[in-house]
Order: sequence, then structure tokens, then C-alpha cells
Amino acid sequence: MSQFEFGVLFDVDGVLIDSYAAHLKTWQICCERLGRECTEAQFAAGFGRTSREVIRDTWPNPPSDEEIKAFDEEKEVLYRELIADDFPHMPGARELIKALHEQGIPMAIGSSGPPKNVAVAIEQLGAKDIIRTAITGADVVRGKPHPEVFLKGAQGLGIDPSRCIVLEDAPAGIEAALAAGAKCLGIVSRGHTWDQLHRAHDRVMDDLRLVTPELLRRIVYPQYS
Repeated sequence: MSQFEFGVLFDVDGVLIDSYAAHLKTWQICCERLGRECTEAQFAAGFGRTSREVIRDTWPNPPSDEEIKAFDEEKEVLYRELIADDFPHMPGARELIKALHEQGIPMAIGSSGPPKNVAVAIEQLGAKDIIRTAITGADVVRGKPHPEVFLKGAQGLGIDPSRCIVLEDAPAGIEAALAAGAKCLGIVSRGHTWDQLHRAHDRVMDDLRLVTPELLRRIVYPQYS
């Protein structure tokens, strides 16, 4: 590895795809079927974490593991149906992935989402043969803010986490990146504010179209010029 080589770890929801509205709608539909309420504030507070952890940590009298699994499966099938006809690409996502690939910069996914959702996103972004490894909510024991997802992503790239940069839109994801020892660029998306992302090495942006391989390299290696 040369002096300034590095790896990029992408979160999916809120970074590569603008999935906030579709996820909110599916949470509300499925909660209503169970006679439970899901306000937008409640949804936003857990966005970026695995469904099972949100349910166990926040629902009064949470259902059994089997019931949580059934709820989650129903919710994710509905989500994929909602985005099937009009996939919510984040502006600049395809272009950034292409630019990184052209420079030989390895990329991985580190998402709390289920494997099928992540696979659909990778396919829709035209990155099936580009993304080197994808770590999903099914691949970790502990979700964000625990660093497991990004530690595994860096391992899949064969690069030390200290030489990786994570692109994240959620406070829990930023904490996971920092706990893994990686650098982090915060991406402001629906449901989150600039202030919530301030821990991202004071590097926060609200437009992925402004992110370049050179910018990411300078964050990983401040001495790079």
C-alpha cells in the first residue's frame, strides 16, 4: 500500500439512497397493524440502527424475538415494494462511486439494513462489480453505535480502519466509525441536522455531489497535498 492509499466505507440509507420517507412510511404502516404508534420523531431517533435494537430498546412490552423477526420481514418487503418503481438515488452517489473506482480506491458497505435492501441499493447504483464487500445488519451481533460493522468492513477491504473513511448521516453511525478508529465525513440527510453530526471530525456536508476522492484523501491524510 502506498503512502496515501485508503478505503471508503459507505452507509447506505441517507448517504447513497434517500430512503427516509419510504422507511418512515413502512414503519408507520407496520406499527399501525400492531396497534402501536410510530411518530416521525420516534422514527428519526432510531434511523440508522437495526430494527431489532430499536424495538427492544424503545417499545413498551416489546414482542418476542419471533414476532420482531416477522415484523421486520414484513416491513422490509413493503419497503422494497415502495422503492421498486422510483428508486431514491442520492444525488451524486453514482458519480462518487465511479470516481473512486477510477482511482482504484477500494469501497465497502457498512449498513444496519438487511441484506436484500443493501443488495438492491448496490444493484441500482450500478456498483455490483465495484463494491468489494458489504456488511449488513445480518452480519453483526451489535449494531451501531458499536463499531463492529465498520471493523468488519475495513477487514473486508484488507485495510486498517485508521486508513479508512466512513460516510455517515446518523449520529449512531458516526460514533461507530470513530469507535472503529476510522475517519468520518458526516452527510446531512432528512431526519438529521448539522448539529447532530458535529462529531464527524468537524467535517459535515449536505451535498454528496461536492464530495471527491481528493477531499476524502485529505481527511484521511491531512498532510496530503
